[in-house]
Amino acid sequence: MSLDAFMSSLRIRKPFLAAFGFLVGASAYLGLSTQKLPQYGQSDKGLHLVTFFLLTITFYWILETSRRRCINLSLLVCTAGLGIGSEVVQGLLPNGRDFDPYDILANVVGSGLALGLSSWYHRRMLERKRKNKHYDIVPGEELGDEDHAAERDVELGVVGDQETGVVHGDSQAGAGAGKTVTEELDNWDENAEDWD
Repeated sequence: MSLDAFMSSLRIRKPFLAAFGFLVGASAYLGLSTQKLPQYGQSDKGLHLVTFFLLTITFYWILETSRRRCINLSLLVCTAGLGIGSEVVQGLLPNGRDFDPYDILANVVGSGLALGLSSWYHRRMLERKRKNKHYDIVPGEELGDEDHAAERDVELGVVGDQETGVVHGDSQAGAGAGKTVTEELDNWDENAEDWD
């Protein structure tokens, strides 16, 4: 896949992008400025761990792409680039702060914990989506029943009586308007992503 095709197929989650931008700005200001935060013993290691945990979680969910790509990009950008690179930059700048390998360790541990948690949840989400996609409700066991309220999968958006595959006349004014089934089948791309 070429870079242009990859970039055009990316879907960006803007709330996570905004949160990541805010966290990067705040942590860069606090980490690279000449002002020092008050610390008690090794308390700044906990701050490093929490900061890189939050940075990695928000970065992981910015791009809507495969789980493997999310893991690789998060490792490259957050763990290696920000976690290790920020300490190297901090040691090179004349801001009165020193290079500390234990800060790198705290950064990598925080980033690793967030990456593990995000990867686990991403896999779980994909498995549940795949399972929900291939099985239908047994007739007579509707999700609206009081006895089956616990079976609702709010996480995947199953919230009650909904129709699938029904297209109303006013919503056909979009891309599929006026196409016959034969035209749809002639233009069908088996490699297209299924965003159901």
